[in-house]
Amino acid sequence: MEARAKQSGVRQSARKMRLVIDLIRGRAVAEADAILRFSKKRAAQQIHKVLKSAVANAQQAAQRQNTPFDADALRVTYAVVNEGQTLKRFTAAAMGRGTPILKRTSHVEIHVAGVEAPPRAAPAAPQPAKAEAKAEAKGESRPRAKAKAKAKKAPAKKKKTTKKASK
Repeated sequence: MEARAKQSGVRQSARKMRLVIDLIRGRAVAEADAILRFSKKRAAQQIHKVLKSAVANAQQAAQRQNTPFDADALRVTYAVVNEGQTLKRFTAAAMGRGTPILKRTSHVEIHVAGVEAPPRAAPAAPQPAKAEAKAEAKGESRPRAKAKAKAKKAPAKKKKTTKKASK
């Protein structure tokens, strides 16, 4: 289940808001909520509102489809801040001139989706010994493979050498 929320025309620059949105991208909703609630940045308040709205939209979609809803299973899958319209104003400057003031705005968009539990894998079958596995791959019979494995494990006998007396 995926839900989204979008807020347009937030009166803060996109550059400042991206610093906060990068903190929550890809995280669980509960974790993202905690990060935004305790952040000192002003942008965190606006992003928190959008996140709550996306969770509420997911809950409403679940009710409409008559499916169970678990807010703890949601994850922030897509979070982006785009630039909005720039409001252009002017202020007085020296010698009768005007200097521009750019009041930047931004658009916040957040998508949340439920995390599906991965399918459980069947327990792995016990693996045969390495020598036996190699022998089976070569097509040798088991008794012969066991004999080869034992031969590899047994240490080789050392030859006794005698030193001849040198003159």
